[in-house]
Amino acid sequence: MNASDIMSSPVLSVDPATPVLQVAALLQERRIGGVPVLADRELVGIVTETDLLHRRELGTQRRNLSSAWWRRVMQPHLAPAWYIKSHGRCARHVMTRGVVVVEPRTSLPEITRLFDKHGIGRVPVVQDRRVIGIVASADLVRALSRGAGLPAAAPHLPGDDGIRAALLAELRHQPWWNASIVAVEVSGGVVRFTGFYDNDAQRRASLVAAENIRGVRDVQDERHPMAEFAGMV
Repeated sequence: MNASDIMSSPVLSVDPATPVLQVAALLQERRIGGVPVLADRELVGIVTETDLLHRRELGTQRRNLSSAWWRRVMQPHLAPAWYIKSHGRCARHVMTRGVVVVEPRTSLPEITRLFDKHGIGRVPVVQDRRVIGIVASADLVRALSRGAGLPAAAPHLPGDDGIRAALLAELRHQPWWNASIVAVEVSGGVVRFTGFYDNDAQRRASLVAAENIRGVRDVQDERHPMAEFAGMV
């Protein structure tokens, strides 16, 4: 799936001169977490809820920013920039510039990677320098709730050998899987793990992998912590 499959469109936007209080009201009324700022139909920034947290109206502005001499020397732009953000009256004063954007064909894995990398929760979708949509974390959750991306059900359930093969194929692709200390058996649709595990997160992840294999009726875990084995030798 790509951005164009789940993006919200048409896009609600504001211009650089829109008053901050009006932007805040818009976010609340439309129940959205951010809004693009457009000038002559081109993206120049974005205002998110985070941009509106440190405001003088709330008494939440950053204080005493210039008290440390090293900050005044090494980061002379921070104090005035933060002052503008907390006291500015228009969208252009509080908006985040250098907005991360995607194209309509950008894949969902790439979008979530951008979310993680930049610590953001929404990206405008741009085509020919025009914002045609926006993908927010809520759009991903909405796609998940609709079962988007789930494989179509096969006409017949796989047998035990097919279940085991599918599970092992999935586990082999995971960097945390340690096949050398685990045995996997399948009988009557019941997956049985025996042996050891390195840590509890690894153990739980392998159980999730098994539960997601089509045809699995139950999962039994009879493994022991590897630390127990180490203490025996």
